[in-house]
Amino acid sequence: MKAIVNQEGCISCGLCVSTCPEVFAFDEDGVAIANGQMDDANYAVVESARNACPVEVIDIVED
Repeated sequence: MKAIVNQEGCISCGLCVSTCPEVFAFDEDGVAIANGQMDDANYAVVESARNACPVEVIDIVED
């Protein structure tokens, strides 16, 4: 599984990055990206980041 951020809708609030820095980061433009691999150990935290996103631009999909 992996997380995907719809960068066009991202408002750069940073909730995903602060919730799960192992998977989410900011790119050079200050927009969130998913740069880490999800696994069973961090799935719940990534799901929390997705649920915390105020603009709902994070998806969790199969590889």
